[in-house]
Amino acid sequence: MTLTIRPARPDEAGLVLDFIKALAEYERLAHEVVATEAEIAAALFGENPKAFCDIAEWNGEPAGFAVWFYTYSTFSGRHGIWLEDLFVHPPFRGHGIGKALMAGLAKRCLDEGLPRLAWWVLNWNEPSRVFYRSLGAKAQDEWTVKRLDGEALAQLAGQG
Repeated sequence: MTLTIRPARPDEAGLVLDFIKALAEYERLAHEVVATEAEIAAALFGENPKAFCDIAEWNGEPAGFAVWFYTYSTFSGRHGIWLEDLFVHPPFRGHGIGKALMAGLAKRCLDEGLPRLAWWVLNWNEPSRVFYRSLGAKAQDEWTVKRLDGEALAQLAGQG
């Protein structure tokens, strides 16, 4: 049994979108996926990509993915990595694939002198919370996530 972690290729925008849809289904958020294959291709493989994707293959078969991008901390004066999505298809779980994807990002942080790797996890998703704790991750309970979108975003921008 072999595990390979590699960057997604430009011809794999559809595969990445399939992973996104599978993750959204798992998270009970499938109704929120509006991204298209063309948008994924532009974001990950365009002239100046702002997001990146790693694919995990188990015996040559796509098994999981991680989508990430660089952040910046004014307090540390350094960049970090934000993990936007991590997902392993259920039949491939239990082989260390999620841990390998996370370890690859941790190694990237160390290799590039980045002091942090951060992400969100849904409060109800106890299996993922247990997994992240097993890696040594600590909850940042002192922060509350806020978001503007839709009409509230347009209104603040003076266009609503």
